[in-house]
Amino acid sequence: MDDIEISRNVKLSDISDMAKDLGLNAKEFELYGRYKAKLDLKNKSNKNGKLILVTAINPTPLGEGKTTIAIGLADGLRRKNKKSILALREPSMGPVFGIKGGATGGGYSQIAPMEDINLHFTGDFHAIETANNLLCSCIDNHIYYGNKLDFAKVCFKRCIDLNDRALRKIEINLSNEKNVIPRFDGFDITAASEIMAIFCLSKDISDLRNRLENIIVGYNSSDKPIFAKELNVVGAMLVTLKDAIKPNLVQTLEHTPAIVHGGPFANIAHGCNSVIATNLALGLGDYVITEAGFGSDLGAEKFLDIKCRNENINPDCIVCVATIRALKYHGGQKIDDIKNENLNCLDKGMNNLFKHVDNLKSVFNQNVIVAINKFPTDTEKELNYLKEKLSSKGILVEFADVWKKGGEGALELADSVINLCNNKTKLKYCYELKDELEDKILKVSKKIYGAEGIEFSKEAREEIERLKKNDLDKLPICIAKTQYSLSDNPKNLDISQNFKIHIRNIEIKNGAGFIVIETGKILSMPGLPKNPSAEKIDLDENENIVGIF
Repeated sequence: MDDIEISRNVKLSDISDMAKDLGLNAKEFELYGRYKAKLDLKNKSNKNGKLILVTAINPTPLGEGKTTIAIGLADGLRRKNKKSILALREPSMGPVFGIKGGATGGGYSQIAPMEDINLHFTGDFHAIETANNLLCSCIDNHIYYGNKLDFAKVCFKRCIDLNDRALRKIEINLSNEKNVIPRFDGFDITAASEIMAIFCLSKDISDLRNRLENIIVGYNSSDKPIFAKELNVVGAMLVTLKDAIKPNLVQTLEHTPAIVHGGPFANIAHGCNSVIATNLALGLGDYVITEAGFGSDLGAEKFLDIKCRNENINPDCIVCVATIRALKYHGGQKIDDIKNENLNCLDKGMNNLFKHVDNLKSVFNQNVIVAINKFPTDTEKELNYLKEKLSSKGILVEFADVWKKGGEGALELADSVINLCNNKTKLKYCYELKDELEDKILKVSKKIYGAEGIEFSKEAREEIERLKKNDLDKLPICIAKTQYSLSDNPKNLDISQNFKIHIRNIEIKNGAGFIVIETGKILSMPGLPKNPSAEKIDLDENENIVGIF
């Protein structure tokens, strides 16, 4: 059976019963059908739970099952009679209709109802998209009616929750109406928008309002920033987000509660679920399993340097997910040949895993365990070879077979995580906020990616000077980079040779509270592959959704 069939064949618990089991009363949750609920923000719980971050090595284009492991671990902890709870991101429909598919786990390690979560869910993405585009329309409307704020440059883009390369650069205002001035603009995918980042980093409604007000939407003719609050539209934006900001409660196939809220990408945004959801989970569960997107060079670095710094939280341990196929891929084995046994490529590809583990331990001072997500194509010879190599370097490792066995396949991993959480370490950051902007970029590039240096485009240097001139350069950085390599070149899988990180552009996300550093050829609006998943998604004769995986 495929994922969607497995999900449908499991009898889910009524979500109101799950909410009550978490200690919530009827006024603290709102039902969205039988299997989804919104949790009321007024529920303030002390943050006593242990926080477990699930990250990974650089993935193959097929993904390595980080969410699947996170879900299986939560179920495994429940089987150990631990009060575990998940705090995960919401999927974007862009990848669902693109190449990567859904983001609700797989096999017997899923959150459900998977079709709803992967598609419209409770409408959070639509609300974020509407708030974003409302601000855009008000910017152009303000310019149309006389431009009192003296816009010389608009730097806030529209967004949509789809992969659409045609929208990367567009020309708008072509109606030839009086006072309409044509200009170039573009769309970000919703998961990469500043409103999404603000949504996920806000502590409450008041903080959300403050962050929306501080969005820099453009610059005037004196090169001074123009803020969203000057357009008098933040109240309307807040209204569109008032329900979305409440976290969503669903469940795993084994009835472990899962709070799923917010969904920024980690290659072009900060890659973590909402602060509100994480804090709520820490108050409701003893063990909170969360994740940060793609490899630890992206999601985990941003989770630790941005989210943890923002909230003054510290993971109790980190799980780094790897697969035999990804290790062989990074060792030079072609993706079409990845199922075949190859110890030479496996050995060479382990350098990628060693770098990720060393970053988490040496740079961030964290307790780390490697979780090998088992696939049916893995051979005993490969698995034994991998465990022997990791053990020889003092790296803690457990195999997990959660796709096939659910929580039962993560019992050993759960035991090791429990033990690691008893020896919490103090988080260190990769850089300090007081560092010069160039030094922050250099520190992440050298320490985390292993680069020998950085190179700036003319446009990037000009933006650095603008930020310094306006005292906007002391924020954390969010580096937008390919997920497939530690370098900024997705084809550079062997990073043993010297390389530099190329800084193409820099954008201030003042409301979110970070500066985006665009590297290589990374784009904030993905495109569809030649044969997108959208071609396989349909309704069958019984009007059941098919084709989502």
